Formats: sequence, C-alpha cells, structure tokens
Amino acid sequence: MPLINSIISWFNVKRLHQIELFRKYPGNVQREVFTKIIYQARNTEWGKKYGYSEITTLKQYQDRVPVQAYEDIIPYVNRQRAGEANVLWPSDIKWFAKSSGTTSEKSKFIPVSTEALEECHFRGGKDLLAMYTNQYPDSLVFRGKGLTLGGSQQINNYSNKSYYGDLSAIMIDNLPFWANFIRTPSAEIALLPDFEEKLEKITNVTIKENVTNIAGVPSWNLVLLNHILDFTGKNNLLEIWPNLELFTHGGVSFPPYREQYKKLIPSPDMHYLETYNASEGFFGIQDDLSDSSMLLMLDYGVFYEFIPLDKLHDDNPPVYTVDDVEKGVNYAMIISTNGGLWRYMIGDTITFNSLAPHKFHITGRTKYFINAFGEEIILDNAEKALMTACKQTGALIKDYTAGPIYMSGKEKGSHEWLIEFEKDPSDLDLFIDVLDKTLCSINSDYEAKRFKNITLVKPKVLALQKGTFYQWFQKKGKLGGQNKMPRLSNDRKFLEEIHQLIS
Repeated sequence: MPLINSIISWFNVKRLHQIELFRKYPGNVQREVFTKIIYQARNTEWGKKYGYSEITTLKQYQDRVPVQAYEDIIPYVNRQRAGEANVLWPSDIKWFAKSSGTTSEKSKFIPVSTEALEECHFRGGKDLLAMYTNQYPDSLVFRGKGLTLGGSQQINNYSNKSYYGDLSAIMIDNLPFWANFIRTPSAEIALLPDFEEKLEKITNVTIKENVTNIAGVPSWNLVLLNHILDFTGKNNLLEIWPNLELFTHGGVSFPPYREQYKKLIPSPDMHYLETYNASEGFFGIQDDLSDSSMLLMLDYGVFYEFIPLDKLHDDNPPVYTVDDVEKGVNYAMIISTNGGLWRYMIGDTITFNSLAPHKFHITGRTKYFINAFGEEIILDNAEKALMTACKQTGALIKDYTAGPIYMSGKEKGSHEWLIEFEKDPSDLDLFIDVLDKTLCSINSDYEAKRFKNITLVKPKVLALQKGTFYQWFQKKGKLGGQNKMPRLSNDRKFLEEIHQLIS
C-alpha cells in the first residue's frame, strides 16, 4: 500500500467508525441531529415564530411547523439575500445555491450556511473518498488530480453581501487552499460562466494533468469528455489519463449512460460511485460499489421525514422518520437542515431497499411524472423500461423527455417520447414495443390503461438529431452546471418546445 494511502487510512479510521454507528443506530443519531438543530435555531426569527425553545418532542415540532415548499419561504430567503441575519438560521448566510435541478423558468435560491458547507457538503466529499479507499486500499486516486466540471457564480442582485451560483461553484469557491493541489482545473477556469469557453480551457489544462478521478453530472461530463477526445484525436480517455479509476456522479440516473462511459473508459478497473448531493444538502453515498443503492447519511445536520407518495396530497398524510419507514414504499422526502430549511419538501422521491443501514434508490420527483390518464408513470419505471428496450435493440440513449398525447375526438391517449440516441436502435418498432411491454410489466396502472387499447394506445417515439437537447439548453441559457431536461412531464410544455426547435 502506498504511504499516502496509509496516512489517509489512519485519518479515516475514526470517521468510518462514526459512519458505522449511524448504520447500526439510525434513530438515535437522527434524534441527536433533531435536538441540535432545533436548539441552534431557537433564537432565530423562524425559531421564535414556532416556539423552538419550547419544543422537546418531534410531535410538537410536527404539530407546530407545517411542511414547506420553496414558495412558502421565498420572503425569508429574499431578506437573507439582502443581508438580513438571524432569519432562518443563526449564523450569517452569505451563499445561496441557485437550484438548477429543473429547467423551470423560476430559479430557487437555497441558503447555504457555513455549517451546511462544512458539516454536510464538504463532509460528504470526504466521506465518499473514505468509503472508496476503504474498499480499495491500493487505490492510486490520491496520486493524481480530480477533474470537476463546476458551475458558475455571480454576485447577487440584492446586495454585495451575498452571492449565488450553482452548488458546485459555491463549493469550489470555498475550498481550502490545499484542495487546489489535488483538483483541476483552477477555480478561475471552473467558474467561467460561458460553458463553451470553459470547455476549451478545461481541455487545454487537464490533458496535461494526471487525472485519476472525475466528478459531476453524467450528461454534461459526456459533453466535456467527448470534446477532449475530439481535441486530442485519442480513441479513449485512458490514452490521455492512464491512471483514471473513479467517476463520482449524481444529478441524473447513471444507467442510461453506463455503456457510453465504458466505451470512453475501456477498463475493468474503472469504478463508478453515485452520490445524492443536492443544493439543499448531501444526502447519500454509494458505500458499496457492488450494490447500486446509496447509504442515507444521517449525521450531516439534516433531519429526515418521509411521506408515502400515494398519501402526499391527503388532508393529513402520515409522516415517518427513519425508525418507521418500510422497504419498497415510495416516499417524498422532507428535510430540516443546518442551513435553515424547516420541514422542507425537497421534491425527490426515494425507496428504501434496506433498513439499518438505511439504503435507498432515488425513484423520481414529486412533480415530474406522467399521470394524465391515471397511469402514474414515475422516473424509476421509465428508466427500467428504457434500459430493457436499449438492451434488446443495442441502442444507447443520450437524453430524452416524455409526456402525454391527449385524447382528441375519437383519438385515444398515448405517450410521446422524444429521444436523442447516441446509438440508434437496430429496430425502432421493436424498441417501442419493448418499452411499452416493459412498462406494462412493472406498472399495473399503465398496464390497465393499455389493456386492449381501452384508454392508451402504444407510445410514440421520435428519434431526434444529435445535438437537439444541447440546442434547447443553449436557447434557454442553461448550458452546463447541473441543468437537466425533465425526463417526464404531465403536460406537453417541454415536448412542444422541442418540436418548435426542430420544426
């Protein structure tokens, strides 16, 4: 084992022991987090409004504080952006993560406290490397540099006391000086607002480095990596970075991109590690690369609650903690954080496949699904069906979006899939047939609507020219960062925008 790995392993022993504690005693650790953040915020304006100093039980908290959407906290966030202190959280809030998890026109500005940066986001980055090197003690990942495709930052329009940008940009700007010795490119390049200029400069710099690991959103990293290959004329990335061994990814589902990365990095020793790192917090890490699920990180200053998705819109839906959740149930996730978010519905849905340790898969969004006819298609359904269709037709998907085709006159309803293929299916009709049959096999509501074409007829798939989604992002001014196309929509807004672009 290299000396540097031995030193890092020595520092990681204590942290790995702490992780093992919350794996075994999740409820105890979460109760400690709850008590701590309630106490810390007791004298904030929010804490006084809801009587945090008097709260001693979770039930009191749930009875007093309603579940929040972003629209509910906008007035508080705007005051913080203008420089007002002690509103939602006691420490100064100078940074706001501009949420680009969706492509809606309305941006969200998520407050990022010093505690959230240090105890949540940065700790998550350290923990994933601790877990990885614990599994692979002979790793050479620290012998080179990590390549990160960051977002951009700007001074916020309210005052010169607060700043906003993609979460990745905020983290890059706040990294300790020594981090620059193990990452590339420089912060100056990583934070360039012009995505295409950034591609050029990252390429020129990183091809001269010993890159051992990459981190970022799979879709945008593909754009960068293909650009680097085009520039160098190399056949694959190992000809540029022979010691490349790890890709840490998140933001979008990775399986649709896996085969493309295998072609870019043709090595059996290449590892792919998923994280769940949102603007609101760092929530999960794939702690075992032989298992695709992620470990819920329970000691990052985030307290979790869960509402069954099928009960979400009930008048008084049941709310569970890690002590109460069950395997196989689709939950909407509610968080209270050391950044001043209180009972905040993040908008993601997850399903647990293990309890104590709590391991989960992201299944979709509370808002992004197709249910125009009662079929209740969620992202997890779509990804599984597309993977099966790709496997049987040899296709590779670069990006896609789907939505309903509404009933009109005697015409029955259907779904339309706009897909940009990296590799076209051998038979598009077979692709559609497999997609349809797989959805029927995994979703009984869809199967019922498709029965004898009573409500829905077979879906339609339009294969788009390469670069179509890139043009769409470019038109929206959303190139790079963590921007992603909504995979599923319950209306035709995004479908029609793409149709207008290609017409």
